[in-house]
Amino acid sequence: MKGLKWRALLILAVLGAAVVLLVPTITGTLPAWWSAALPSDKIHLGLDLQGGMHMVLEVQAQKAVENQAERGAENLREELRLANIKYAKVERTGTQVAVDLLPGQDRAQFDKLVRDKFPDLQIDSSRTNEGGGSSFDLSMPAAEQERVRKMAVEQALETISNRIDQFGVVEPDIRRQGDTELVLQLPGISDPQRAVKLIGQTALLEFKLVDDTADVAAAMKGSLPPGTELLYESRVDRQTGRTERIPMVVRKRALMTGTSITDARVQIDHQFNEPYVTVGFDARGTREFGKITTENVKRRLAIVLDNNVYSAPVIQEPITHGDARITGNFTPDEAHDLAIVLRAGALPAPVKIIEERTVGPSLGRDSIHMGLLSALVGGILVGGFMLFYYRTSGLIANVALILNVVLIMAGLAALRATLTLPGIAGIVLTVGMAVDANVLILERMREEMRLGKTFRAAVEAGYSRAMVTIFDCNLTTIVTALILYHFGTGPIRGFGVTLTLGILASFFTAVFVTRVIFDYLLVERRLQSVRV
Repeated sequence: MKGLKWRALLILAVLGAAVVLLVPTITGTLPAWWSAALPSDKIHLGLDLQGGMHMVLEVQAQKAVENQAERGAENLREELRLANIKYAKVERTGTQVAVDLLPGQDRAQFDKLVRDKFPDLQIDSSRTNEGGGSSFDLSMPAAEQERVRKMAVEQALETISNRIDQFGVVEPDIRRQGDTELVLQLPGISDPQRAVKLIGQTALLEFKLVDDTADVAAAMKGSLPPGTELLYESRVDRQTGRTERIPMVVRKRALMTGTSITDARVQIDHQFNEPYVTVGFDARGTREFGKITTENVKRRLAIVLDNNVYSAPVIQEPITHGDARITGNFTPDEAHDLAIVLRAGALPAPVKIIEERTVGPSLGRDSIHMGLLSALVGGILVGGFMLFYYRTSGLIANVALILNVVLIMAGLAALRATLTLPGIAGIVLTVGMAVDANVLILERMREEMRLGKTFRAAVEAGYSRAMVTIFDCNLTTIVTALILYHFGTGPIRGFGVTLTLGILASFFTAVFVTRVIFDYLLVERRLQSVRV
């Protein structure tokens, strides 16, 4: 009797924990004290049940190689100046860099500089040009290009994952497909266009000096001073609401990029009641930004994101406290999304959306309805058969069956797993498997009672002899379920989750719970027989 009480208390504890885990899903709203002390996670629904977005992105990895070559060209110009090697041209074309040295420059010194300072570049050819100087063609080795491409895809996956996490999507599915493609499934997205903009934004932040001496009108016609480029700043008229694009000539070379950003937050300008974004830098970035603002007081510094000027304030005094402000007539959502992409970092290369599908919530509701209907019909048919064929013992099996479903749903909530349409199929399958275990036990009990044994002896023999078969069956199935969960993606993984939880729950209910009920009837109620 003492052992029976402990087993009954264990079942009540498991059932109580399951109810606590399911309350947030059932009620929808919770009091504050509940969220502070008890689990408040609901069962998350997959893309096929609550709607959302399915996207396939292609990472333009070759662009990352070109960007690497461009950075190499910029660094090479700087090193040539420091080494006092005079040059006429350092220019990138594709993934190659062409260098023209002025006449009289030491070619051996240039060779040594490239070998010592630029291991990612190799000299393919050299020759004497028409002006009497030396010309070199440099390129990135094939192995280095492949490494950059692979790193670009991996970094894009991590960056997009960080953006989606901060965007607030519950249980997104983001994975690689092939060499350069990423597959995204975003359940519950209510604003697809905003999500597309957030995911696809490169978010390359640069600080560039404005060339106020340049003729903007001439620049718009294509006549740009050397080392400059034409960018535009969008300004919104507060009275009319019209957007005006202001042309601006800026230095092509960025004084600083956003690689040193440690934080980005949305603040409110109380004077104009408009949001803006504050950007914080690490120690290295703070020193660089302080140096830039110290050396360029009274000059305009353009804050450029993806070749769009957000603002170009005049540097009034050195800024050495390690933060900057980005304004741009943002809406609250635009400011929030800008802060997200700055915190998550820039994409190493542009991404191209090659497939986009939106699953409406109405389709998800229909899927839930049909899935629940199939589970309900299947459960009623199985439970009715058990009750008709095994009578009282069948009723005990049905109690275990109901508890089995409750435990599966509680497991989904506890693990923060996602319930998908194949997951519902997995629940229906485990209902049949749970009944199968009970059938093995009850048929073994029938055989023992036909041999003339007492009901107590039949119960003991039924559970002990059926245990090996039930254990072997569940073990092989759970191995398959774990393989589906580990190697599967999306709906297949959802099926593996519910199948794994269902097997564990069915083993507990079919073997442990029903045995406790039978022992209670024998010990507490002193029944001599139960219809099997």
